[in-house]
Amino acid sequence: MVLEPFVLVFIIWHIRKNLRLFSPNTHWDKSLLWAMVGIVILFILERAIPITVVINWIWHLSILGIGYLVFRLPLLERMRTIIIAVLPLIAIITIGDLVKIIYLPLYEKIDDFLSFAIVFSIAWMIAMLIRSNKQNKALNKERQKTLAEEERNKFISAQKEKLELIVEERTAEITKQKDELMDAFTELKNTQSQLVQSEKMASLGELTAGIAHEIQNPLNFVNNFSEVSTELLDEMMDELKSGNTEEVLALASDVKANQEKINHHGKRAGAIVKGMLLHSRTSSGKNEPTDINALCDEYLRLSYHGLRAKNKSFNADFTADLDKKLPEIKVVPQDFGRVLLNLINNAFFAVNEKSKTENKDFKPSVIVKTKLEKTKVIISVSDNGSGIPEDVKEKIFQPFFTTKPTGEGTGLGLSLSYDIVTAHGGELKVKTNEGEGTEFIIILPV
Repeated sequence: MVLEPFVLVFIIWHIRKNLRLFSPNTHWDKSLLWAMVGIVILFILERAIPITVVINWIWHLSILGIGYLVFRLPLLERMRTIIIAVLPLIAIITIGDLVKIIYLPLYEKIDDFLSFAIVFSIAWMIAMLIRSNKQNKALNKERQKTLAEEERNKFISAQKEKLELIVEERTAEITKQKDELMDAFTELKNTQSQLVQSEKMASLGELTAGIAHEIQNPLNFVNNFSEVSTELLDEMMDELKSGNTEEVLALASDVKANQEKINHHGKRAGAIVKGMLLHSRTSSGKNEPTDINALCDEYLRLSYHGLRAKNKSFNADFTADLDKKLPEIKVVPQDFGRVLLNLINNAFFAVNEKSKTENKDFKPSVIVKTKLEKTKVIISVSDNGSGIPEDVKEKIFQPFFTTKPTGEGTGLGLSLSYDIVTAHGGELKVKTNEGEGTEFIIILPV
């Protein structure tokens, strides 16, 4: 039959195409290639050698061999369509050969039917193989998509591992930096505590001379009135001996008045010592009802006498303009006392520096005022010194910034004062005119 070689070549070509698509196997591909070559050789021999029966049998055996080959191929599940396509043709040819061998007259009777069946099976095979080709294309696309997805997943996995490694390295580095920062922070905190304590001790040192002066005055009164009281008691004893009752009563009245004065000045000295202790000891951190006017008056005088003790040539007018209606305010006395002392010391320092460059007509002056405005208490410390330059004004509340000469300031005074005032829910502002003076204003809620 003329169609048989072409059919076989077509089947083998289609099988090779499917094998390459699903499982590129060099052994099977070579075997099928040689099968195609053999079929072509047989076709040529059939045309050249008049041994038709032998060639015909070879064709039949080739078809059976191709059928067997199809069933032996790998990936049988994916080759199912090819098997279904080829099976009718192989079955019809096999049945025809068997009938021809067993009973030739019957074969001659059904030969036309077999030819028609072979043509039909070839059409069936071509249709099925075309369908298989479409399915294979779809499968090939799916396979390519799967391969692309696998490659993408591999790439993502590789990138994920790389990122995880980078994250681990960065995490270790950040942890190390965090530990270093914590150590640096702890060291800085300790240093800050030491500097704050140094600032407190520096302000306490400035107070010492003023405290000594302030305590000396009430002690002088105590001593003087004690001596006068002693003399009066001697006179009382003499008058008692002489029986002069009226004189004794008059002297007793004087002694009582002296004792009241001694008590008053003793309490005054005690209050000064108490203030010193409050200033020097660690803050309790508790808000207590405090007489702001008393604090302002006390620290104004203590600051002035402290500077006078350091520099005998220093002189300045100081005024306490205090609002008598001012109620007691809840503050931490130790902390707020340090704020007042720092602002007043700065004011006296400013007028003292200006007095060194001005003529004799310049009169240094420091004024401390308190005022009640509705629900706020206004405390101001003003001086007629040289003022603060605009380029410096923005920096004065920064830690460690100071305009004083080296060794005369830590640069923490105003910074600590600002922190203390804001911690009390208040504000610390500054008004200044260069060459005219400066005013620091504290605003506290009642």
